[in-house]
Order: sequence, then C-alpha cells, then structure tokens
Amino acid sequence: MPHQGEILQEAIKNSGISITRIVEELGITRPTIYRKFKEETIDYNFVKRIGEIINHDFSNDFTVVQQSSLPFVPTGVKPIVTSSVTPRVTFPSNIESDSSKQLLVLQSKYIALLESYNELLLKVYGPK
Repeated sequence: MPHQGEILQEAIKNSGISITRIVEELGITRPTIYRKFKEETIDYNFVKRIGEIINHDFSNDFTVVQQSSLPFVPTGVKPIVTSSVTPRVTFPSNIESDSSKQLLVLQSKYIALLESYNELLLKVYGPK
C-alpha cells in the first residue's frame, strides 16, 4: 500500500502540472518536495495546498487510517494550552466559539511558518 508521499507524487504526476510550477507556487525548493514524496505522513495543509494547485481532492485518496495519521486531526484528546500571550491572528467568526478549531488554525500557521523559515535557512546557508 502506498504511503502519503507516494500518493501525493502520483496525483501530481497524473495532473500534468510540472513540479517546477508547484514548487514556485508553494515557495519551496525542488529537493523539499522530493523529500515530501518520501515521507509516510505529510502535513494536511501541505497536501491541501498542493490539491488546490493541481485541482485535486485528496480526501478520497487517503484511507481512514492514513487520514487519522495526518497531523492536526483531532483525536478526542484536547491539549491544555496555558498562555498569557494575546494572539495577533484574527479568526473568522464561524470558528471563534470552538477552541479546538482555533488551536488547529494556529498549529497549521505555526507549521507553515517553520517550513518557510527552514526554506529560508536552506536558501541562505545551503544544505548541511
């Protein structure tokens, strides 16, 4: 059974859209996307962004087991967040009442920020 990276790679290949175009729209490097193809589990937001670029819905491609292993899928356990920092992010009004959704939004933005930071480090300092 193919893992998430292989499913992602196959969907991109079948879309006919070039890897170059995808990495340019994502703002990542070619080596980064090829590393993603080797990963067994991939961040949901990354998969979603690629789906938007290639006009593909990945919800039918991943099994229930694979979907549950995607990061940020609630597992029924709510983490305890204690922080006195006021978030600078404004949330759409439809999710303001659900703190777990707010946490998911913040987590996805944090991961995206870390990925961007890592890409910048690679551009500035090169690979190790």
